[in-house]
Amino acid sequence: MTTRTAIVTGGTRGIGEAVSAALAGAGFRVAATYSGDDAAAQAFHDRTGIGTYKFDVGDFDAAGDAVARIEAELGPVDVLVNNAGIIWDVPVHRMTMEQWSSVMRTDLDSVFIMSRHVIEGMRERRFGRIVNMTSINGQKGQFGQVNYSAAKAGIIGFTKALALEGAGRGITVNCIAPGHIDTGMLHSLDRSVIDEKLLPLIPVGRLGSTEDIARCVLFLVAEDAGFLTGVTLTANGGQYMA
Repeated sequence: MTTRTAIVTGGTRGIGEAVSAALAGAGFRVAATYSGDDAAAQAFHDRTGIGTYKFDVGDFDAAGDAVARIEAELGPVDVLVNNAGIIWDVPVHRMTMEQWSSVMRTDLDSVFIMSRHVIEGMRERRFGRIVNMTSINGQKGQFGQVNYSAAKAGIIGFTKALALEGAGRGITVNCIAPGHIDTGMLHSLDRSVIDEKLLPLIPVGRLGSTEDIARCVLFLVAEDAGFLTGVTLTANGGQYMA
């Protein structure tokens, strides 16, 4: 099998770290991107040996420069996992324009930006796998997350449209919609909140693991997954059945 190059945005922590490690373990050349936490990125590299690339995925020119560097160092990008995202929770009646636009830029604009920088090469080579990380809250909504829910719902629409554009060129474009995953984002909550408020909503009775989501990515990027495109794969323990 041809050794392929994969980019994982937000690939040094949480779900992204598990995805990067799983892809590397499956034989991909992996570039893990990040934007701010140098110490975490260095620790990730020390643990995994995976190369890290620091840039703002919401900056079109910076992303283009980074993709060019990655391709020069690792080879043409055949797999893109758009995982980078932030939250900035506040009810809409108190939300500022900055709180709206910052989340939209990082969570939604970046999906277009990164896809735009790799899609031409994928079209030329007639092969590509793009996986976009949406969320259960992009499917059902969430109080205090109008910005985040809108961005994540937008990713689903983007995925379906790009899937149609790529289908004739061997490019699949799919979503994964995680539910509540055991990452640092949840660790700020009191354990009683998780036990009493979250777990009763999840029929399988546990939080998801980052490895659960990484397995979904491996499934969608497989060489023989060419008949799956425009799909939103929900991974939420049965909490929301779309």
